[in-house]
Amino acid sequence: MIRIILADDQGLVRAGFRALLDAQPDMVVVAEAADGAEAVRLAREHRPDVVLMDIRMPGTDGLTATRTIGRDETLAEVRIVILTTFELDEYVFEAVRGGAAGFLVKDTEPAELIQAVRVVAAGEALLSPSVTRRLIAEFASRAKEPLVKEELKLLTDREREVLALVAAGLTNDEIGARLYMSPATAKTHVSRTMTKLHARDRAQLVVIAYESGLVRPGWSAG
Repeated sequence: MIRIILADDQGLVRAGFRALLDAQPDMVVVAEAADGAEAVRLAREHRPDVVLMDIRMPGTDGLTATRTIGRDETLAEVRIVILTTFELDEYVFEAVRGGAAGFLVKDTEPAELIQAVRVVAAGEALLSPSVTRRLIAEFASRAKEPLVKEELKLLTDREREVLALVAAGLTNDEIGARLYMSPATAKTHVSRTMTKLHARDRAQLVVIAYESGLVRPGWSAG
């Protein structure tokens, strides 16, 4: 079972998500939070697989809560999905940078939400990769100079290739096909890259790829 915590200050929104998710045979909502502080407390108590986190809440907001969970090594397996009203929201970028696995706009179709929860719980890929890419490119393009990431020097040429393809939103299967390797081998390269770069998940790999200058806004992985 995929164990989920809902964090949103609107009770009606939480009720809608709970009804949808609890109806799935492989999902259960274990707790609900009305603000970020409560979301952090419940995450530590229940150790869920996924937290659906509203980014704008009174008191402790979703961004602060995401950073707190992202820094807590005991919650390394918890995947956070940011819920937002606007696709290109600077707070969403900061949330991904702070440890969120991705984000969804609140008017996402029910079937897409369910699939997104399963994808994130499996740790396979970013949510809405094209939109996430656009968002990161938007804010990365405002930086005057790329951040120097010393750890990039630890990567092999192949791992750099894989990192660039992850930043383009490709799945392990797609990376394998592009580089003529098996999906399992691609997954191994992704895992090693995450370890070397101290990245929590694929979302943080995307941020690192842009901020280090390895990938530039507007570049294509083609």
